[in-house]
Amino acid sequence: MSDTPIRPTVLFVDDEENILKALQRLVMDEEFDTEIANSGDAGLKKLTTLSDVALIVSDQRMPGMNGAEFLNQSQQLAPDAIRMLLTGYSDISAAADAINKGGASRYLNKPWNDDDLLQTLKAAVETWKLSNDNKRLQAIVQAQNEEMKQWNENLKNRVLQQTTAIRKKADDLNEALIQLKQNYSGIINAFSGLVELRGQKAQQHARNVMELAVAAAREYGLMPEELEIIRTAALLHDIGEIGMPNNVLEKSQDYMTQDEFRVYSQHPVRGQMAIDSIADLRPAGVLIRHHHENFNGTGFPDKLAGDDIPIGARILAYADQLDKAITIGGDTAEQALTRIELGLSIKLDPGLQRVFRKIARYAYFTMPEIDPNATVELELKPEELRAGMILTKDLISGTGMMLLNKGVALDAVKVEAIQRYYQLDPPLHGVFALVHGKG
Repeated sequence: MSDTPIRPTVLFVDDEENILKALQRLVMDEEFDTEIANSGDAGLKKLTTLSDVALIVSDQRMPGMNGAEFLNQSQQLAPDAIRMLLTGYSDISAAADAINKGGASRYLNKPWNDDDLLQTLKAAVETWKLSNDNKRLQAIVQAQNEEMKQWNENLKNRVLQQTTAIRKKADDLNEALIQLKQNYSGIINAFSGLVELRGQKAQQHARNVMELAVAAAREYGLMPEELEIIRTAALLHDIGEIGMPNNVLEKSQDYMTQDEFRVYSQHPVRGQMAIDSIADLRPAGVLIRHHHENFNGTGFPDKLAGDDIPIGARILAYADQLDKAITIGGDTAEQALTRIELGLSIKLDPGLQRVFRKIARYAYFTMPEIDPNATVELELKPEELRAGMILTKDLISGTGMMLLNKGVALDAVKVEAIQRYYQLDPPLHGVFALVHGKG
């Protein structure tokens, strides 16, 4: 078997000549060959003449055979090639067909960012090369094993002569497998980084959530294989937001219009779908799908409640809210913990409170030790108010009327009155009150 490095081929299929030229220009300096075809039929004919096809990238909307159908048929001619679909935001169903039926590993949005697309294409080709090298090494080992069997039948002393060579080849195979795993982990980290490129506020969010969630899962007593699933899910939990409008992603759920929330609520399902074609990532995809379920069953997308929500998704939800409150909302550690604990049994699992109270002060370098008995001041929404809280600022209506003085202790009647004021003459700010740290 030759040791000459294989030069892989990438096939681009699109009915628009300018798109094909743009793709060729993008990869002209890369270490792989490119071929083009202007239709699905032409792409299939081209595949009959090619070898070592590492990657097939096809447009969805083409006359005659569409991209999903072409990718499906291409599996017969290039079964080992990685497949990707170029599609617009409105073609999500077509992307799903390409992933579920056509063997596509992912879909790429039109228009694309050149740097992001190039990195994606290069990563796919590297993955194919590692997989191809792995198969080649396996074939070498298999051939050597067969040869060893023949030598043993004819002349046993030849086994001793070949022991060193066989061990060397086994080491090469093991090294290739280690490299493949490292590359797999690197791709996950790269995808996570793409989500964080949305803006400064999102920087490091996925990695913070991963560290919190893994630490909480370990403290909770989950098994090592479960920790790895949670780690992957945390890094990719917002991957479904890629391609969504910025005006939706920059808003809090509380201030979204009905149409904006409908779009936003699709991202857990989109995230699961984006990685479902990779069998090893499917358990993480389940956690991604359910990390916006509420403990009382009012979340999305499936309105699961209580223990019906996977424990990994419940941990992921808690970590997600905690990090957003600290790194995006600007809360102190104690304020963040207290704020989210107001939603225990509604949004979050109360059984995780002890775990996150224990690990939170180790997760952020500047976070002081947390006093579980502390009382903190928070700006609260009317629906977050509870009897026993004490106002720390005067409550003034939107038109300037004094409603309640600071220092007033709230009871059920006052809480109900404040909630009514916010409907009739809403103040300019939330309600500032002292909240006990235990939530």
